[in-house]
Amino acid sequence: MFTNAGTSSFTAFLSKVAPEMLPGRRPLPPGMAADMAPHATTIVAISAAGGVVMAGDRRATMGNLIAQRDIEKVHPADAYSLVGIAGTAGIGIELMRLFQVELEHYEKIEGAMLSLDGKANRLASMIRGNLGAAMQGLAVIPLFAGFDLAAGDPARAGRIFSFDVTGGPYEETGFDAIGSGSLFAKSALKKRFRAGLSIDDAVRLAVEALYDAADDDTATGGPDLTRRIYPVVMTATAEGTHRLTDAETAAVAESVVAGRMENPGG
Repeated sequence: MFTNAGTSSFTAFLSKVAPEMLPGRRPLPPGMAADMAPHATTIVAISAAGGVVMAGDRRATMGNLIAQRDIEKVHPADAYSLVGIAGTAGIGIELMRLFQVELEHYEKIEGAMLSLDGKANRLASMIRGNLGAAMQGLAVIPLFAGFDLAAGDPARAGRIFSFDVTGGPYEETGFDAIGSGSLFAKSALKKRFRAGLSIDDAVRLAVEALYDAADDDTATGGPDLTRRIYPVVMTATAEGTHRLTDAETAAVAESVVAGRMENPGG
C-alpha cells in the first residue's frame, strides 16, 4: 500500500492501512461517555471585506469543572482556510490534525489545491465517520471558513461552513457560531454584523461576541486579564492565513473589557 499509487484522500488510505487509527473506528465502552473527556466551546466566524475572521475562547470543561484554561480551538486548515472545533476536545484536535494532513496529502498527490467547497465536503465525510462515537456522547462539531481563491469578487471571497453531527455541510451567510455559548454569540453578532466589515472591525466584533457568550455561558471563558489568556483570533485573506499576536489580541480584548466597565450590558 505504501509503494503503490494511492488515492488522493489520506483518510481513505488510512482506512485501508490502519483503520484503527481513525477517530471514528475505535471501539468504545457501552453507554454515554460525554463526562469522561474535556469539552471545548465556543467558536465564532465572521465574513469581512477581503476575507474571513475566526475566533475561539480558551476554556475546556469537564462537567462542572474547568479542565483547561488555555486550550487552542482555532487552527489553520491549510494556507487559505481555518477550522475551529467544539465538542469533545481530544477527538476534535485529532480530527483537525487529520484534516490538515488530508488537505496536504491531496495537494501532494494531485499537484493542486482542493476548492473551498471540496475542503468542506472532505471535512463533512470525516465528521460522518465519527457518528458512532457521537451517538455515545463524544461528538465533535467543527466550524470551517476560508478565502475562496475562485471567487469572482474578492470582497465576497470569505466563506463560512457549519456542520451537523452526521456530517451535513451548510454554507452560512455573514457569520456563524458553534459550541455551548453559540446562542449568545450569535445573538450578539446578529445585532452588530453588517456586510462589508473591515478585517479589523470583524476582529473586534468576534471578541465582543465571545465576551457576550462568556457572560451567559459557564463553559465559555472570557478574556482572563489576570493570567493574560485571550481568545485565539485568526484571519484568512488573499495573503493567506494569519494568527493575531498575543499583543494584538490583548489590545482588542482589553479595549472590549474597558468598554464593558462603562456599559456592562453591551
